[in-house]
Amino acid sequence: MSLLIKGGEIVTADSRYKADIYCEGEQITCIGPNLEVPKQTKVINAKGKFVFPGFIDPHVHIYLPFMGTYSKDTYASASKAALVGGTTSLIEMCCPSRDESPLEAYEFWLSKAEGLSACDFTFHMGVARYDENAAAELTQIVKAGISSFKIFLAYKGAFGISDYELYHTLALAKKLGVIVTAHCENADLVAELQKKLLSEKKVAPKWHYWSRPPMVEAEGVHHLATFAAMHDTHVYCVHTSCEESLRAAIRARERGVKIWVETLIQYLTLDMTYAEKPNFEGSKFVMSPPLRHKKNQDVFWNALAQGLVSTVATDHAPFDFKTQKRMGISDFTKIPNGIPSLEDRVTMLWTHGVDQGRLSLNQFVDVGSTQAAKLFGLFPRKGTIAVGSDADLVVWDPSYRGKVTAKKQYMAVDYNPFEGWEVTGRPSVVTVRGEVAAKNGKFVGTLGRGQLIKREPTHF
Repeated sequence: MSLLIKGGEIVTADSRYKADIYCEGEQITCIGPNLEVPKQTKVINAKGKFVFPGFIDPHVHIYLPFMGTYSKDTYASASKAALVGGTTSLIEMCCPSRDESPLEAYEFWLSKAEGLSACDFTFHMGVARYDENAAAELTQIVKAGISSFKIFLAYKGAFGISDYELYHTLALAKKLGVIVTAHCENADLVAELQKKLLSEKKVAPKWHYWSRPPMVEAEGVHHLATFAAMHDTHVYCVHTSCEESLRAAIRARERGVKIWVETLIQYLTLDMTYAEKPNFEGSKFVMSPPLRHKKNQDVFWNALAQGLVSTVATDHAPFDFKTQKRMGISDFTKIPNGIPSLEDRVTMLWTHGVDQGRLSLNQFVDVGSTQAAKLFGLFPRKGTIAVGSDADLVVWDPSYRGKVTAKKQYMAVDYNPFEGWEVTGRPSVVTVRGEVAAKNGKFVGTLGRGQLIKREPTHF
């Protein structure tokens, strides 16, 4: 199997030039102008278009038991959605409950992806408790190729861990050489604020924000950083939503804490007024941490451009509006959390970032692909265009104009948070390890071809 991407303008995190890309087997084997290739080679004309490395979403939920229900996507629907949107690799959160065996949970999550995904994938391994058995199994999981953990400083009694468990999990991570991704809030503060609001009959979706205000998230970031400093463990704040939390992370970094920041495409484009929509429409926009005041958007766009925020993810967690979200119609604490956006992350990042002059082309690639690859042990196999890298490529058409609609999406959920929004560019061709997987918004790949990406501990 050989493929030639001809005449496009190649853009990576640190370069931009015109050249052809020749792919043989599953890798890029040659880059240069006017390449001569075998006659049987499949040729894609990229003239007038950009060619980017495949984008990486470092934070998704495909299989997720949550609040008495399950997320709607499978790897069949989610991988199609990812690919038509330009995302060629996913990092899913494997989220066992406290009473589950970590190893059994990992094997179960893996079984949901293997043989079904059309794009490549890996996992952040959730740590819901710490004891000798859990530590031994986590060590086995790292040896199997999973080099990052996930912890929750929220959802007490479900996913959340105690300070004792936090201390020892970070110590184990340092010993094994893995990075720890963290949901940063304060579980006790959230619980008390929820009780107070419900006692005051404040039950609508808009009150979700006030149960998790910015100071609660910022306190979680500070708490994580304090514990991480004890062991010099590398940590990564997922779905950072507000200036207060970002400042807490920057202050920790200035103290020498090895801390990185992720934000979400939702926080860059949506704000708290969406969760205030009447007739329970606001429930479509309930997630944790919540959508914030619009003023935070400029803060995060600027932070991305300055390199203070490393990645843009989705925290994709799809729950139907007509059925699942309505579980919380009389109590906002029972609304399944999540705003689906796996399919639209890259086009929204282009439309509201690059097209608005907020990000350069190189920054677009960096925050959408390269930084995730570097932080989580995928680089240079993923996240760049170079000889020897996987042939995960996105031929991008900047002239495309269209609108988002749930009627045409591959995500298996009954709404789209960006319904009716205009997009000003999209992938025209997407390849996964040399195979064309999407063309002009249509999936044309092979379900089950996606592979588990095994990663080595970094030993920072």
